[in-house]
Amino acid sequence: MSVAGSSTGLLEKKGLWIGIGLSAFLLIGFVAPVPESLVEVLSEYGYIDKMIEWEIASDAQEAAHKTMIVLGLVPMAIIFFAVEALPIGVTGILMPLMAYFFGLLPFNMIGKTFAGDAPMFMLGVFALGATVVEVGLHKRLAVWLLGWTRGFWPTIIVLCMSMAVVGSFMSAPAMCSFMVPVMMAVYYGSVKANSPEGKVIHDPALAKYLLFSLCFALNMGGPGTPSAGGRNVIMMGMFNEYQIPITYAGWMRYGWPLVPLGALLLIVYMATLFSGKLKTRDLTPGLEHIKEETRKAGKMTYAEYVTAGSLALIVTLWVFGGEATGLGGPALLALVIPVVFKTVSFDKILARISFNAWFMYCGALTLGALLKESGGALWLANEFLEGLAQVGMASGIGLWIGMSSFSGLVTNFMSDAATVALIGPIVVPMGVMTQVAGEPWAVGLSVALASSYAHFLVVGSPANALTFALGRYPDTDERVLEAVDFIKYGFGFFILSMLLLWAVEFLLIFPLVGFPEGILEQATQVLQSSAG
Repeated sequence: MSVAGSSTGLLEKKGLWIGIGLSAFLLIGFVAPVPESLVEVLSEYGYIDKMIEWEIASDAQEAAHKTMIVLGLVPMAIIFFAVEALPIGVTGILMPLMAYFFGLLPFNMIGKTFAGDAPMFMLGVFALGATVVEVGLHKRLAVWLLGWTRGFWPTIIVLCMSMAVVGSFMSAPAMCSFMVPVMMAVYYGSVKANSPEGKVIHDPALAKYLLFSLCFALNMGGPGTPSAGGRNVIMMGMFNEYQIPITYAGWMRYGWPLVPLGALLLIVYMATLFSGKLKTRDLTPGLEHIKEETRKAGKMTYAEYVTAGSLALIVTLWVFGGEATGLGGPALLALVIPVVFKTVSFDKILARISFNAWFMYCGALTLGALLKESGGALWLANEFLEGLAQVGMASGIGLWIGMSSFSGLVTNFMSDAATVALIGPIVVPMGVMTQVAGEPWAVGLSVALASSYAHFLVVGSPANALTFALGRYPDTDERVLEAVDFIKYGFGFFILSMLLLWAVEFLLIFPLVGFPEGILEQATQVLQSSAG
């Protein structure tokens, strides 16, 4: 039996879930009538003309049918990813496969959605984490960060606070790639000390506690600064288009207070969720074990210096390289530098990369691209906005709550940057048209900040995917987490994160910080001139 515990009951019936997923796909894609509102959106925003130009549809009816097929892929993918009805990598591969066989995009575009900059970034991050662990640098990092703590709660508090803060300034996936092995080393040393001599009795609840605390803390750093993620930079660019730019420091005034508060919320949530499940309540032995191994290793080795230097170089290029290098370019250095400087062999790096999780992430990106390019995501957003209008939430705090909810939900199965790139162009002018003071900064920030809270699907963020892939028991190499664990433990925290955003951001920060004078008037002038 797996030390992680196997799925029980309905979750074991993979054939049943495959049938449910396929039925949902067929029902939406081929049986359900095409909504008239979908055809109107596709026509109004030029999606029909685009599909005809791409030669994947011959008329409006066929174009709408292609969009319905894409919409049918969404529940199927969510079900398959959540319960692992198929290996998650296979489900990822299904996304471009369906796009090819149903002609959902031109052939030369499908491959680009599956192997663009983001997948190269993920591949490089996997390699970076593999190198850090292979040379043992992760243990030194653990000692520097957590080595001074003792017991259980001081370590957990420092972990959640530090990861949220670090995740607000630099790449959360990079931190995740070498902190997951650190957490598993701390875990293993702790349970080993709590077990009888010569035997290790595992504590799956503790392993999940540590991994989700790390992962969710990094996610909670997302709203803090523009450098926390492309989603924030994209929204800043949209503000620039309306000639109402926001500075780095200006963004922090709105977003950064959510970071420590989010970390505190996480500490309370995890304690409440796991308090009665833990067998091991002292992490000191695990920390002491790592410190002892670090002492035995002596001074930093050549391989560790090279790895630390490559990490610093890659992070610097991520922060300052901009569009010239992208994210994928610097990340791929993690595959080359260890080989060139002869610190880790290429075979060892490849052996540590979870291609199952990588294919899953690539497939999620393809699904996001299909939703965007087919008009399916825009139609869903429009339907959501119409629903808000019908219940009196078309402006002000109602609009902020509604669109942040939509952004938070969508970002769990579509990349955060793609979510903001899709929703931003809709809600920014909508914010202007409400003529509410503070717009369109208010609704734009609402959408961007919520797009960080991708807690409940394994494909929701690179940090989720890395935690899922790298979280393995050191003695058995079995995976700690199942995909359904993200729904089980992440959905409740997603709800709490949204409540934090609404209560703190909308009711406290927006009124206290306020908005610059004239942004609504300036954005209105730009919108009217572009319409004219």
